[in-house]
Amino acid sequence: MNGQLTIVGLGPGPSEWITPAADATVSTADVVLGYESYLARLTPRRGQVFEASDNREELARAKRALEIASSGKRVVVVSGGDPGVFAMAAAVFEAVDNAPDLANDIDIRVEPGVTAMLAAAARIGAPLGHDFCAISLSDNLKPWATIEKRLRLAAEADFVIALYNPASKARPDQIQEAFRILSTIRAPETIVAFARAVGRADESIEITTLADAAKATCDMRTVVLVGSPSTRAVQGSHGRTWVYTPRFVRVA
Repeated sequence: MNGQLTIVGLGPGPSEWITPAADATVSTADVVLGYESYLARLTPRRGQVFEASDNREELARAKRALEIASSGKRVVVVSGGDPGVFAMAAAVFEAVDNAPDLANDIDIRVEPGVTAMLAAAARIGAPLGHDFCAISLSDNLKPWATIEKRLRLAAEADFVIALYNPASKARPDQIQEAFRILSTIRAPETIVAFARAVGRADESIEITTLADAAKATCDMRTVVLVGSPSTRAVQGSHGRTWVYTPRFVRVA
């Protein structure tokens, strides 16, 4: 009997942001694997097995999922946000790349979700309305020198930049170094938005400038959006500020 392995994105937090397709896939799985905080967002049905593991055990979790699926079971690996953005889909395919025999006769699928930068952008307007990129500030899987290079090049190319994993207990100061690098290229008045825990009860949105970004606080539940030179702020009703990046680029 062929097994099935689906990597599912649960979105940024609220249950209504889980797609119907993702919800249906989870509900019909025999075994669901994931980081313990993601599994806590789900309710197992009768007979369904949940296997939790630490957030830094992605490759081991992927291998375990393949092994279970190879026995003919329907297996789901859950990620927050979208599973293909700094998440478990890449880990699963890395596990397949390392040991192709693990994937024999397994139907592997990826079920998309709402990634954090899209949820954050929707809250503040349309900051991703033109060209943008996403960079993770975590140096657990790549050297900091590579991150620095990507920050500089993205800033020079005038991309709107979404910064994932901006700060943790082990890396409290790297976000400040990122702002320092960006400040050597981008103007002080560049718009910067901090979106924390979007869609959850403790959601917070702060819109500031690159000159004042160092005063803001953020953690691993925050995505930081750094505007391009074209990004603008407009005042809406009741004093609300909307941020957008025009779909056109003026040629000087």
